[in-house]
Amino acid sequence: MKITEKAVRYVAGLANLALTDDEIVKLRADLDGILEHMDTLNAIDTTGVEPMSQVLFDAEETATLRPDVPHEPLGNQAALANAPQPGAGYFKVPKVIER
Repeated sequence: MKITEKAVRYVAGLANLALTDDEIVKLRADLDGILEHMDTLNAIDTTGVEPMSQVLFDAEETATLRPDVPHEPLGNQAALANAPQPGAGYFKVPKVIER
């Protein structure tokens, strides 16, 4: 599968990225390489290969995950204590989307 320049520009627009023509050419080549690698992986015969499962699925006595213990929530005052611009119980952030 070959990715087109138009597709690269479309995805860059969705990600709100301003790419130069050189960056688009490089990104197109990189994405083509990724898609070629995926095609190679899809061509591998996996007949008879057992699916992998979660390592800790049946190992409760050896599970290394911490216990799920409920805690009190942080609360607005503590969460906003170090905020550069708190206001009305919320974080104030600069506008980043100009569309």
